[in-house]
Amino acid sequence: MNELTTDELQPHITILGWLYLIGHAVFLVLGVFVFLLLTGIGLASGDVTARSVLGIVGISVGLLLTIVALPGLAAGYGLLKRKSWARPLAIVVGILSLPNVPLGTIVGLYTFWVLSQPPARTYFGPPVMI
Repeated sequence: MNELTTDELQPHITILGWLYLIGHAVFLVLGVFVFLLLTGIGLASGDVTARSVLGIVGISVGLLLTIVALPGLAAGYGLLKRKSWARPLAIVVGILSLPNVPLGTIVGLYTFWVLSQPPARTYFGPPVMI
């Protein structure tokens, strides 16, 4: 496999950043939608049990999707802004995306291909020591 130069790598990192932002924004929107839908159905039903169960499920699923979305949104932002912490975060999010067949798998593999290129190590600058 051919290695990319820094100039060839830059558009791939931009694409990857936007893929993470858009893809994980969908998770965030779905989380809000599921929360509103399930709690709304529970309230509209007029049944106390349905309101309780659907409220708990709506909050749980909405919160889970929001928690899943936040690291991807941060990784996308960091990749676009060339933050030093973005590369390792994007690699972790890419690993976690692999089981999400087929799109998550494709984005995860693309993440590994782009961020494992030798110029990617220097593209983001030295890692920040905490």
